[in-house]
Amino acid sequence: MILLYNLIIKCYYFSIWIASFFNQKAKQWINGRKKIFEKLELIFEDKPEVIWVHCASLGEFEQGRPVIEALKRASRPTILLTFFSPSGYEIQKNYKYADYVCYLPLDTAANAERFLSIIQPKQIIFVKYEFWYHYLTTAQKRGIPTTLISALFRRNQFFFQWYARFFLKIIKNFTHIFVQDADSKQVLLQNGIRNAIVSGDTRVDRVIQIAENAERIRKIETFLIDENILVAGSTWARDEAILCEFIHQKKHQEWQFIIAPHEVDEAHIQDIEAQLKGLTVRFSDANKHNVHHKKVMIIDNIGMLSRIYQYAHVAYIGGGFGKGIHNILEPLVFGIPVVFGPNYDRFIEAKTLIYTQGVFSIDGTEAFNTVMKYLESEQNYNSAQKVTKQYIKKNQGATDKIMRYI
Repeated sequence: MILLYNLIIKCYYFSIWIASFFNQKAKQWINGRKKIFEKLELIFEDKPEVIWVHCASLGEFEQGRPVIEALKRASRPTILLTFFSPSGYEIQKNYKYADYVCYLPLDTAANAERFLSIIQPKQIIFVKYEFWYHYLTTAQKRGIPTTLISALFRRNQFFFQWYARFFLKIIKNFTHIFVQDADSKQVLLQNGIRNAIVSGDTRVDRVIQIAENAERIRKIETFLIDENILVAGSTWARDEAILCEFIHQKKHQEWQFIIAPHEVDEAHIQDIEAQLKGLTVRFSDANKHNVHHKKVMIIDNIGMLSRIYQYAHVAYIGGGFGKGIHNILEPLVFGIPVVFGPNYDRFIEAKTLIYTQGVFSIDGTEAFNTVMKYLESEQNYNSAQKVTKQYIKKNQGATDKIMRYI
């Protein structure tokens, strides 16, 4: 099985290399790993107490971030932060709480030996879904503690099928595992893994921190005049089609809308503008003279969405008509109802809050209109608010549990 694993890794690299000739992200993936060991040798010579934290991409980074910052406050170790994906590295390559940020070299036996020989980590922390055979087995042989945090497991996952026992062994290499919920721990116990503890999701601690430090945004405050504000975050085309139809229905009522699309390229922004002709203003263009009488502000940048939710009466989160919804904790921390598409099964916060009617899933325009009508009732709205606030309060503290162990 190890031969098959190594073959898959090599084939994956080859496919990314081919794609790099015509795909920008693939090119970043390849170029970012060039001469990585030479760079590491210069930086990590005689570095004391290195802790290596690895995240697949940006979403996992947000889960690892509270732990990194808590480590820096506690003992100021040298932090190496690695990413597998360009979408994480390119945005966080200058993250101030890490001493060095780089791509993770491909998981081969030679790379794992060389990488760990250079950085000599005292501890290794992987976030949520990262399971690399050679890195974990090499760390185990060297006696380096490895911790998996904010992990989430389901019974139907690939690792727990009869034909994937090799990959289950990879998970067993972790010294300790912190899982988000009791179901995940039960799945691990049923598969012979007993070194797990339920800690919750560190993202809850992160969004609480964001909410507590959220700065006001003057341009948005100049734009807003109505009480009913719908903030739509990380939207895709299918989400936007539903939203635009609703906006046209409400354009003569006391509603205003902020749309922060997942992709902010010019073509996508122009497509939204075409659907809402005459109703929109871009954030980059907004000023006190041109925002009046506009119903929609389009956020044409990346990085401020989490702060924008402080202005929302209701939030809509995109991605639910694709691979899965984006982060719903960011609006939930402000105690507001959240609406999203049908693909949310991999997100325990969504599954939990659906039953208590703090969040709402829709499968199209008619369902969206029904939910928004439901939330027009002050009693229903206040009930949803109460549920979201209770969820955040109940689920905070994962970072402290992890830090006590570390």
